[in-house]
Amino acid sequence: MSSNFRTENDAFGSIEIPSAAMYGPHTARAMQNFKLSGQRLSSIFIRSYAEVKLACARTNTKLGFLEQHIAQAIEMACLEMIEGDHHEHITVDAFQGGAGTSTNMNINEVLANRASMLLGKPYGSYEVHPLHHLNLHQSTNDTFPTALRVAALHELKRLEQPIADMQATLQRKEQEYNNLIRIARTQLQDAVPVTAGMTFGAWAEALSRDRWRIFKCRERIKQVNLGGTAVGTGLGAPRDYILRVTDELRHITGLKIARAENLVDVTQNLDSLVEVSAMLKACAVNLFKISNDVRLLSSGPSAGMGELCIPPLQIGSTIMPGKVNPVIPEAVSQAALRVMSNDSLAGQVAALGNLELNQFMPLMAQCLLESLNLLNNAVPMLHRLCLENAVPDAEKCTRNVYAGKSLITILVPYVGYEKAEQIARHADDNNISIIEAAAKELDLDPKIIAELFSPDRMRQLGYSEDTYSALNFIEEES
Repeated sequence: MSSNFRTENDAFGSIEIPSAAMYGPHTARAMQNFKLSGQRLSSIFIRSYAEVKLACARTNTKLGFLEQHIAQAIEMACLEMIEGDHHEHITVDAFQGGAGTSTNMNINEVLANRASMLLGKPYGSYEVHPLHHLNLHQSTNDTFPTALRVAALHELKRLEQPIADMQATLQRKEQEYNNLIRIARTQLQDAVPVTAGMTFGAWAEALSRDRWRIFKCRERIKQVNLGGTAVGTGLGAPRDYILRVTDELRHITGLKIARAENLVDVTQNLDSLVEVSAMLKACAVNLFKISNDVRLLSSGPSAGMGELCIPPLQIGSTIMPGKVNPVIPEAVSQAALRVMSNDSLAGQVAALGNLELNQFMPLMAQCLLESLNLLNNAVPMLHRLCLENAVPDAEKCTRNVYAGKSLITILVPYVGYEKAEQIARHADDNNISIIEAAAKELDLDPKIIAELFSPDRMRQLGYSEDTYSALNFIEEES
C-alpha cells in the first residue's frame, strides 16, 4: 500500500483511505456510493452538528460515561469544528440514503480522528472511537434532526436584522417622498395617482410581516428530539442523559431550545419544518414582488417607465454600449424563485416519510438551509446595492401623472361617471391634459382642479364633505 493511503476495516472488509484524511471507512464508502450532486453540507450545518456532539459529550462526561482525557479531546475537536476547522473533511454528498447516517458518521469519524490526534495517536487508531465515544447514547435519528433545527435557528436569527434594516430604509423613503406624486398602475395600465412614498411604504409593510414570520419560525422549531435515539423512545440511552442533554445544548448554542414533550412525534414528523419553509417562501415572494416592481419602475429608462433611478453597477451588454441592467433585482428574483421551489420540495419530503422516520431528511436539510442561506444573502444585497440608493425621478413621475387620463377618476364622485368619461374623451380628442379638459368642460379655474390632485389629497382615505368644497363654491358663484 502507498504511504499516501492507510487501510481501515469495517463490517464490509478493508478499504483504503487517504493518509491525510480525517474521515474513516463509513465516509469513504458513502463517497463511493453517493456520487450524486457534488454538493457538500453547508458550513452552518456542520458547525451545528458539532454543537450537538459537544452537548452529548459533555452530558456523558458529567454522568460518568466518558473518561476525562477522552472527553477533553472530544471537546477540543468539537470546539475546533464549531469555529470552522476541519470542514473540508466532511465530504459526503448532501444527497444520500440512510436518513443522514452517512453525515452523522462523517462527523463522528472526523471528530474521533481529530480527538485521537490530540491524544498523540494517528488517524485510524481510534483511541477515541466514532461509535463508542462520539455516538454514545445517540442515533442519527435524533442528532441529525436536532442539528438541522439548531442550524435553522442560527440562520433565522441572522436573517432578522437584514430584514429590519431594509424595512427601516423603506420607511425612511416613505416619509422622504410622501409629497411626490406618481401614477399607479393596475394590470400595467395607468391607474389613479399615489405618492412615491406610498410605494416605498407598501414594500415596508410587507417586510414588517416577514419580520414577524421569521420570529414565529423560531417558535415552531425550538423543540428538539435529542435523546430520543432511534425512534424517539430513548432506547439505549440513560434517562438522566435524556433529561439533561438538551439543556446542555441550549447552554452551548445560546438558542431557546427545549426537549420535545413527544420525542416520537418530532423524530418522524417534519411538518414544523414545512411550516418554517412556507414562511421563508412568503419572504421570498415579497422579495420577488419588490424586485419586479423595481425593474418595472426603473425600466427604460428613456423608453420605459423610468420613474425610479437605481444604482448602475456594471455594463449590461456586450454589444449595446451604455446599456445598464437591473442586475440586483434580477439576481434576487432568481434566489427567490429557488426558495419557492425548495418550499414545494420540502412539503413533498415531509409527506413522503414512512412510519417512525423520514428517510429523506438529508433532502429536507438541503432545502431548508439553502433557502435560509439564499435569503440571508439576498436581503442585504437588494437593500445595500439597490434600494438604499434608489431615488424616484421627480420630473418623470410628475410628467407621467399629468400626461395620463386616469386623473379623471377623482372627479367621478362630483360629476358622475358619464360626465367624467366625456371629459376624458375631450382630453383625447384635443390632445390636452385632463386638468385642462376638466377646467374647460366644467368652466372652472384649472388651479381648482389641480388642487384635487395634490399629495395631501392622495394621502386622504377616500373623500370627505370638504374634498369638493372648492368646486361647490365655484358652482354656487356661477
